[in-house]
Amino acid sequence: MRFNQDLLTNCLVLTRSIDKTSMCEYVQNSGFGPRIISSEASDLWNSNWFWTNQFMLEVIFHDRMKKYKCLTNDSLVASAIFVPYYAGLDLRRYLWGFNTSMRDSSGFDLINWLKQKPQWKTMWGKDHFLVSSRIARDFRRKSDRKSDWGSNFRFLPESKNLSMLTIESGPWENDIAAPYPTSFHPSSDDQVLQWQNLMRTQNRPYLFSFAGASRTRQKNSTREEIIRHCQSSNKLCKLLDCNSVGHECDDPLKLMNLFRSSIFCLQPPGDSLTRRSTFDSILAGCIPVFFHPGSAYTQYLWYLPKNYSNYSVFISATDLKLGNVRIEEKLVTVSKDEVASMREEVIRLIPRIIYGDRRSGVESVEDDAFDLAIKGVLKRVDRLRGSDL
Repeated sequence: MRFNQDLLTNCLVLTRSIDKTSMCEYVQNSGFGPRIISSEASDLWNSNWFWTNQFMLEVIFHDRMKKYKCLTNDSLVASAIFVPYYAGLDLRRYLWGFNTSMRDSSGFDLINWLKQKPQWKTMWGKDHFLVSSRIARDFRRKSDRKSDWGSNFRFLPESKNLSMLTIESGPWENDIAAPYPTSFHPSSDDQVLQWQNLMRTQNRPYLFSFAGASRTRQKNSTREEIIRHCQSSNKLCKLLDCNSVGHECDDPLKLMNLFRSSIFCLQPPGDSLTRRSTFDSILAGCIPVFFHPGSAYTQYLWYLPKNYSNYSVFISATDLKLGNVRIEEKLVTVSKDEVASMREEVIRLIPRIIYGDRRSGVESVEDDAFDLAIKGVLKRVDRLRGSDL
């Protein structure tokens, strides 16, 4: 309870003073957040959309795990062992204003508890996995200076054997990137098909769009160039400035309306290399445009095609900053046939990057992001088990 449910019960400690909405709102509906009621005529909008916070993956995954059809309570016979530790939420409450010992305490106690269990000695943790709603780097603080970011959880010797599914991985072997949660959580394959068909028929008046805030504190920020290109695009680009007063970037339906009216959606790095917006754009059938390979191509290997040109466009951030390429000129050269092919591939990816609603207990949406994660983990543990023999 201390490592998961207690964090939800005491959810007020997860809310920062600058947050617009209490984190207690987002833990509703098994981590999906409050249900969205839309004026759209389609039932798809009114029954499957939620105000889902991007940091709720641990809660969503844990709830799905409880309903997994092959779940066993006997960890000694399990193919893999799920550790329901909300590492990201636990870290969140101590990230600002607390010393490093507070940030590290729960992770340290968890590892000490795990390694005393008999099943730990079977593979010394290599068959254990957990899910984090923060990026992998947040758990690799290199010093004990209070000013340094994150915890040292993944530097604990025993923790290194654990596999961690996280919204952004890195160069570390045991971290695997899983999609950020979007706000669309369908409860049946038919609802997914309806949404896919709806995205195929969208009128897309904008060649490209960008939803995001500038990064004025970051030297030579790619975002500043993107915003400049968008503003000078002669109405071919739609900009949703998340720095502006009264902006609508926090409204999932407003974002969907932007992305589903765009052919291409620009996805530059932000505070880290990846963005939830990438998965929002895929959900809207909008072809993502990346400026760094670490934003997608070296991530999400269980979810996205290896041939990234099938579903996206890449523009070098260096070329953009040097003035060697203009976004508008690059995108208008993509033929209609290529656009149609890439859009179809993007729409085909939709079931793979969403977390379906299984709260009714009915196994309905097949091979969504959760299913692919479990299959990937089982295959990975099986390989590790073979290498230990």
